[in-house]
Amino acid sequence: MRLQSEVDELVKALGGYWKPFEMLAALVEETGELADAMLALEGVKGNGSREALVEEIGDVLFALACISNYYGIDLEEALRSTIEKYRRRDLSLDGD
Repeated sequence: MRLQSEVDELVKALGGYWKPFEMLAALVEETGELADAMLALEGVKGNGSREALVEEIGDVLFALACISNYYGIDLEEALRSTIEKYRRRDLSLDGD
């Protein structure tokens, strides 16, 4: 939540949050840039660097933090819930 607070402070200092669909568009754009960085790092599309990958992952996380803040969602809580969902579903002891 600390990082979300830092994002919130920065966004407010920059003039506030964008409209929801504008933030979604930014997330999609950043996800595309992440894909490009991954393809470049793997040698599929040019030559990439780990630094570029780190930057793009950060950009995606920033976009997600903005959306989460806008809707009042705690990112850590959401991720923990998803981890637990995968544990229950994919590591079930009874094989269901």
